[in-house]
Amino acid sequence: MTSSSSELIQDFARLRQIYKDGHVDRLNWCEYVPPSFDPTANVYSKDIVISKDEEISARIYLPKLNDPNQKLPLLVYFHGGGFVLETPFSPPYHKFLNTIVSQAQVIAVSVHYRRAPEHPLPIAFEDSWTALKWVASHFSGNGPDEWLNRHADYDNVFFSGDSAGGTIAHHMGLRVGTEGLQGVKLEVEGIVLVHCFFWGVERIGSEAEKPEVAAFMGKWWRFVCPSTPGSDDPLCNPAKDPNLGKLSCKRVLVCVAGNDLLKDRGWYYKELLEKSGWEGVVEVMEAKGEGHVFHLFNTKCDEDPSAEA
Repeated sequence: MTSSSSELIQDFARLRQIYKDGHVDRLNWCEYVPPSFDPTANVYSKDIVISKDEEISARIYLPKLNDPNQKLPLLVYFHGGGFVLETPFSPPYHKFLNTIVSQAQVIAVSVHYRRAPEHPLPIAFEDSWTALKWVASHFSGNGPDEWLNRHADYDNVFFSGDSAGGTIAHHMGLRVGTEGLQGVKLEVEGIVLVHCFFWGVERIGSEAEKPEVAAFMGKWWRFVCPSTPGSDDPLCNPAKDPNLGKLSCKRVLVCVAGNDLLKDRGWYYKELLEKSGWEGVVEVMEAKGEGHVFHLFNTKCDEDPSAEA
């Protein structure tokens, strides 16, 4: 490697470093945990390939069952990490999904999409849509994965994600509502958006008090989506999306953290949905005194959140 090719051209607070020759160092959260049976949670997991050519895969979670034909609610989960970091196979997400599947008694598909900057947005959205179509291919019980064929209840489907993954979950709900899924009548019961990455040019709430952080957010969005027209891109700003009222689900839960700069965007999203003509029910749950995606690293937090219907 020449000195020119190894020249550092961007360094995002040691989250990652980008070099002149295009190679990237992801400095944190790059560990891999293999699928397994978790005896504490009583949950099995396995990895599957959705598209070999596009490197799209997923980790599927199934709780230990007494009835070999039991049907369970289906959760499709999209991980966070700013569209850049993390995978379904990293320790925080593997542990989190084990806990969710155990406590909620659901079958879960945790989607692995390609990440920026090697694969800039909207690739992550397109990969997630490909994964969702693969999940829907099991609707009649004849898909490639036996766990989904046997146990997924397609009348009781949920989407969820945190941070960037919440943004993806939101858009998957919109896309089901506007395009449908290959003739499959997928019943999306609810969408859970956790500390969702939404942004915009106009400052709202506490954003005006932290101009440096706000500037970073805009810079980050342009970094992961070089083709964007800016922070009012409907991909990150639902206020600019004319299809918002077509969100395909009955209920939305928006989780925000009291110390997260994105908190006000979560509350604003509730207002936007209610004014969009969407006929579902949206609720916001706020965890006081907590930061962005705290739940991934403090899984035993006893904080009693406040909620507003």
